Amino acid sequence: MNRTAIREQTFKLIYSLEIQKQEDLKEAIELYIESNQITDKNAEAYITDAIFGIQKNRNEIINQIEKNLKSDWRLERISKIDIAILKLAIYELTYTEVPFKVAINEAVELAKKYGEESSKNFVNGILASVVKNRS
Repeated sequence: MNRTAIREQTFKLIYSLEIQKQEDLKEAIELYIESNQITDKNAEAYITDAIFGIQKNRNEIINQIEKNLKSDWRLERISKIDIAILKLAIYELTYTEVPFKVAINEAVELAKKYGEESSKNFVNGILASVVKNRS
């Protein structure tokens, strides 16, 4: 399983957690991996690290999303799909060694595939702003 496919699986789990608000993350991860027949140990490790990393740094990640929204936007206005994509990308940008161009490109590709027509531009804009504000 390549990194793009692993990232897509991770996004799907983040999205389902956004919808279901499950308390036991370890159980949710195990169930997701089992039900999607993910046998690649690297995929399991990435998914687990990302989910727990996003949870651990949830407030900072949400803060970065809110800080980079246009003034007339609120977090509640963003689709759950876009939120899930942004959480994963911001986690990668902030807490991993993934190059920012890779993280942004992968996020935009997920937005094209799963989001609304405007999602790719929205996600790209937020992430570009996050990177610009970090430097």
